[in-house]
Amino acid sequence: MFPVVVLGPCLSAIVLTAIGEGERGFRSLFSQMAPARIPARWYAPLLIPPVLILAVLLCLKTFVSPAYTPNRFLVGILFGLPAGFLEEIGWTGYAFPKMRSHSNELAASTVLGLLWSLWHLPVINYLGTAAPHRAFWLQFFLAFALAMTAMRVLIGWLYTNTQSLLLAQFMHVISTGSLVVFSPPLVNAAQEAEWYALYGILLWIAVAVVVKRFGGSRRLPQI
Repeated sequence: MFPVVVLGPCLSAIVLTAIGEGERGFRSLFSQMAPARIPARWYAPLLIPPVLILAVLLCLKTFVSPAYTPNRFLVGILFGLPAGFLEEIGWTGYAFPKMRSHSNELAASTVLGLLWSLWHLPVINYLGTAAPHRAFWLQFFLAFALAMTAMRVLIGWLYTNTQSLLLAQFMHVISTGSLVVFSPPLVNAAQEAEWYALYGILLWIAVAVVVKRFGGSRRLPQI
């Protein structure tokens, strides 16, 4: 199922673009992946996933249990590459612009985040280091959805302000890669659901700060 999860959004976007928009649609879709001169400040949000993950795990390790000690599986960042670069062609490159044409960007990002989470449901029992989650799979899925929906809002915010699909891909790569790199190998299923939930809460706080600080009702915040 993992190749399906990764390739599905990408292939769907390519097929639907070919049917509905043809060559013009392909040029528009893939031109957003070209390297562009984006101000350095727009790369700063890429630090949010690793910083928050480490903050959660180090606090839990210090005050709750050594089982939350973060891993240092550095090669794990490579697991984020296919997920980020392929999936975002479908999620951000194709689906998000069409969804936001019917509602504001924040609502579109939130709905897309929930769909993104549901897309992982067939493999949810085997994500993380405590897989399979067995009796705790629902708790883990809800915590996962909480975090991923917040991450989708952050990706949507970046894309809205930069029009760079490449930057959205980088955010997805770092988000997935950070989870693989730092996920503690000694936690049980209940503990894994708990730290994902705390991570999701912190991500939503980050989203709330961004939206409140920079505003945005019909548009996501501008800097």
